[in-house]
Amino acid sequence: MTDGIRLGTLEVRLAQSAAEIDWAQALRYRVFYEEMAAVPSPAMQAERRDFDDYDGVADHLLVIDHARGNGPDMVVGTYRLIRRPAAEKVGRFYSSDEYDIGPLLAYPGEILELGRSCVDAGYRSRGSMQLLWQGIAAYVFQHDIALMFGCASLPGTDPDALAEPLAYLHHHHLAPPDLRARALPERYVSLDRMAKDRVDPKRALNVLPPLIKGYLRLGGFIGDGSVIDHQFNTTDVCIVVKTDLITDKYFKHYERRSRDSQTG
Repeated sequence: MTDGIRLGTLEVRLAQSAAEIDWAQALRYRVFYEEMAAVPSPAMQAERRDFDDYDGVADHLLVIDHARGNGPDMVVGTYRLIRRPAAEKVGRFYSSDEYDIGPLLAYPGEILELGRSCVDAGYRSRGSMQLLWQGIAAYVFQHDIALMFGCASLPGTDPDALAEPLAYLHHHHLAPPDLRARALPERYVSLDRMAKDRVDPKRALNVLPPLIKGYLRLGGFIGDGSVIDHQFNTTDVCIVVKTDLITDKYFKHYERRSRDSQTG
């Protein structure tokens, strides 16, 4: 993804410097730790940044608002993107702390782990999210990504309080066996918490976070089991998305844009 994509004063592109990664970490801290009440380490709290070993090897997708000057405040959305070579530098993918992702690692072709998605509270509009997805589509297209995956979160750490949405994901969107990551045995919390005929799909979908619904609209699957993340005060599920639909849509858009630029 060499060029940014613009929408008014907003632009989506990859971080181009250590400073821009720092600004993304500052946004992550505000959203995860101040707004969503995750528990920071003392080092994170001192620096008011969310960071870990993956930040130095990952690509960082940013939504930038050029109307907010040139500094930390201009980064209003971010996604962290990790491909196989980056994961190899750390020794594993981030998701492997929660899931056995062996089936995903065995998938032929390039795979991409998505994580640390967040958007500033004042920018959670359709436009900002569409820009992030366009950025991901461009990245997937450029690197010929065949499969995307990552941990997505539901708020709260009581799986019984989330019984209906978790059961809905289990009964309607469970990944096929060859793509089915499974929560690690010591962290495994069953998704199958209600009989299928007791689940109201409409009600369950209303409860699911927009990000998870977005993955499902792309044909995403859910791994086997959920995981409680006490640091982030969430219940996590493993999302798996084959990129055919995304790349087809982006390819058509890219072809059309190229054609327009040639005839304009």
